[in-house]
Amino acid sequence: MLKKTFTSIALATALGATTAHSVTIEDVEASFYPYKNGGPQAEGLSAGMTINSSNVEQFKDVMDEAIFEQVKNGWLEVKVGETTSFDLHPNYVEATRKGLGQVSLGDQLGQINGFVAGRPFPEEPDASDPRAGEKLAWNFKYGYNWGDNAAIYPFYWKYRDLESGKVERTLKFNFHFLNYKHRVNQDPVPEFADNPSDLFRAIYVQVLEPFDVKNTQLLIHRASDDLKRDNTWLYLGFQRRVRRLSSGQITDSFLGADLMIEDFEGYNGRISDMNWAYKGTKNILLPFYNHNDMELATDLVEKDGYQFVEFGGKGGCYPNITWQLRKVYVLESDPIDDNHPISKRVHYVDAQTFTLPRTLIYDRKGDLWKSWIIGQAHPDHHLEKNKGTGVAIDDAFSMMDVQAGHCTTGQFKGQVDPALNPVKIFTVQNMRAEGR
Repeated sequence: MLKKTFTSIALATALGATTAHSVTIEDVEASFYPYKNGGPQAEGLSAGMTINSSNVEQFKDVMDEAIFEQVKNGWLEVKVGETTSFDLHPNYVEATRKGLGQVSLGDQLGQINGFVAGRPFPEEPDASDPRAGEKLAWNFKYGYNWGDNAAIYPFYWKYRDLESGKVERTLKFNFHFLNYKHRVNQDPVPEFADNPSDLFRAIYVQVLEPFDVKNTQLLIHRASDDLKRDNTWLYLGFQRRVRRLSSGQITDSFLGADLMIEDFEGYNGRISDMNWAYKGTKNILLPFYNHNDMELATDLVEKDGYQFVEFGGKGGCYPNITWQLRKVYVLESDPIDDNHPISKRVHYVDAQTFTLPRTLIYDRKGDLWKSWIIGQAHPDHHLEKNKGTGVAIDDAFSMMDVQAGHCTTGQFKGQVDPALNPVKIFTVQNMRAEGR
């Protein structure tokens, strides 16, 4: 571990601080509006068609390796939708414009200078830049993912057997997200004045069902300084006490699911925990769609009539949604800690939203271990309160363990609603109070 860490630091030091360069307004426009003149094209591919085992070879170049193999094997069919623009909130775009030429990487992995708000590095990644991957990682970290604050309220996880399709267990959660700094839209802007721990972000999770894990709670505090460790606490309802998690425990299975805490949102860790490598730009089919236009589930219907994404395919492990051909940055991350349970992740970063709708996870031997789908719904075709927010709504997920023959699926009711996320719930004191 230490050898790898020192090597990484030495490399960054040898390169020196990456200085701010002449990024232009044109770079910003290209970054946020890549489909202004139309979407990408692929021979034979058109909206409305279905890719299955009979024709998948023709479209191998526009699919990631795992989805290609799974379609080839008849595990799922991919329905192609029209490529549409997911415009982020104008305030986030404007913050990016204001920051032009002011942001640079520090000497050390995990250091950034001059950042206030928006997208830190809106320019196209340069394959000759050894730190291009790191810049993409910062764009994700400071992306408009859930905006300034939002909630998944509620959130259903189903544990499924890949072969039989049997749902072994269903958990119901509420998830809450709050950015303390780099805010662009919801008051206070740009940050909370009362932030003594100098936090960037907090995540609070509460289990509502079933009874045996009811009121289990998770709280994550991420410091503004990426070199500082996250503070993570877990409240177990049956123990009725709060305990602090060590850094190694965030890579354990979370509540028996096929994902770990570090997997949340595609990657839920520090920049400084990984080495980052930019592997190129491609046009790839990604799970982007209009929620209200999909064939939705009928077994879980909210009082307001909201319906969740339905699942199908092998084991019921795939969301029944459309996939869009989109511009993608291929980003590889490998852990600095040699004791980490994975060897690497390959993220397919959506170039417009900087969300992580597809991630492939490889075990320590280098074999594919897990396949991660996070469906992205357009906010203007979702709940009424989400219209105009400019947030690409996380709307459905599937984490498939291809080695164990198992998956965990997620059905979201994502709400960009500050009223659901008061600051007081992101505290250890709240965990204790909720646990009484």
